[in-house]
Amino acid sequence: MLVWLADILVPHFTFFNVISYLTFRAIVGLLTALIISLWLGPRVIKYLRNLQIGQVVRNDGPESHLKKDGTPTMGGIMILLSIAVTVFLWADLSNPYIWYALFVTFSFGAIGFADDYLKVVRKNSKGLIARWKYFWMSAVAIIASFLLYINGKDTLATALVVPFFKDVMPQLGFLFIILSYFTIVGTGNAVNLTDGLDGLAIMPTVLVASGLGVVAYLTGNSIYSAHLHIPHLKYASELVIICTAIVGAGLGFLWFNTYPAQVFMGDVGSLALGGALGIIAVLLRQEFLLVIMGGVFVIEALSVILQVGSFKLRGQRIFRMAPIHHHYELKGWPEPRVIVRFWIISLMLVLIGLATLKIR
Repeated sequence: MLVWLADILVPHFTFFNVISYLTFRAIVGLLTALIISLWLGPRVIKYLRNLQIGQVVRNDGPESHLKKDGTPTMGGIMILLSIAVTVFLWADLSNPYIWYALFVTFSFGAIGFADDYLKVVRKNSKGLIARWKYFWMSAVAIIASFLLYINGKDTLATALVVPFFKDVMPQLGFLFIILSYFTIVGTGNAVNLTDGLDGLAIMPTVLVASGLGVVAYLTGNSIYSAHLHIPHLKYASELVIICTAIVGAGLGFLWFNTYPAQVFMGDVGSLALGGALGIIAVLLRQEFLLVIMGGVFVIEALSVILQVGSFKLRGQRIFRMAPIHHHYELKGWPEPRVIVRFWIISLMLVLIGLATLKIR
C-alpha cells in the first residue's frame, strides 16, 4: 500500500522515494512485524486466558510437560496478524508472488485455526478429522501449484533447480504440480510436528525465512542470479518482504514463547508458517534448498514416519518417542538443551544451504 502511495507522492515529496528501495522496506518491514507482534502479545495472551483457551497436554508424553497444561494456545494468530499488516503496508501488492504466498499462508492458517478451535474451544480432543485437514491442505496446495504452472509453463518459473549443478535446470512439465504439492503440504506438516517444545519451531522458522529472504533478493536481481547460476525471476525479489515479516513476527512471538512459554502458537501458527516456507521455496524454485535449510523440520517429520512404519511392520519402536525432540527429552536432556541445540543445528543448515548457491 505504501509503495502505491509513494508513487503518487514522490513527484511532490522526493523523500518518499526511499520506499522504492527493497532493502529499506525489508528492514522497516521486519521492525514493523516485530513491534506489532510485541504489542499484540500481552493482549492476545490475556484474551486467550479469559476465554480459557489452553493447551491440552498428552498424558503419554514426558512428565515435565504436564505443568504446561492450560497454557494459552492459538498464539499463532498474533503472528499472522503481524505478517498481514506488515505485508499490506510495505509490499508491492501488484506483485503476483505476494498473493500466492498470502493465499497459502492464510489458507493453511485457517485450517489450523479450525483444528485448534475444535480442540480447545469445543473440547474435541481429535480436533479437525485428519482426512479433512489433509483434504483442505491438499486443495490449497493443488490450486496454488496449478495456477503457478499455468502462468509459468515452459519458463524458468517451472524449471527444477538442482544444487551443485549450474547447468542442470530441466523443465518439470506437469511434475511441477506434484513437486510443489508435496513441498507445500510436507513443509506445513513438518513445522507442525516440530512445534512440540517452547520456541523449538519458531526459531528454525525465523532462520529458514531469513535464508529464503536472501535467496529471494538474489533471485530477483539479474546480476546476482546470473553470477550464481540460479534462475532470474522478476517477481521474486518482493518475497523478501514476506520473509522479513515472518522473521519480525516470529521474533516477537518468541519473546512470549521462549522457555517457559507464556503462549503456544497452535496449529493456526505452525501450519501457516510451514505453508509459507513451502510456497516461498516453490516460487523461488528452491525446493531442494528448503530441504537443506529446513533440515530440522525434515528430521522431525522423518522420525515420525520411521517410528510409525517400524511399529506397524516390526512391532518395535526406533525412538523412545516421536517426534525426535521427545526422544531426547526421555533420554534425560532438559528441555532448554534440546531447544537450543536444535536451534544451533538449524543455523548451521541454513548457512550450509546458502553456501550451496556458490558451489556450482
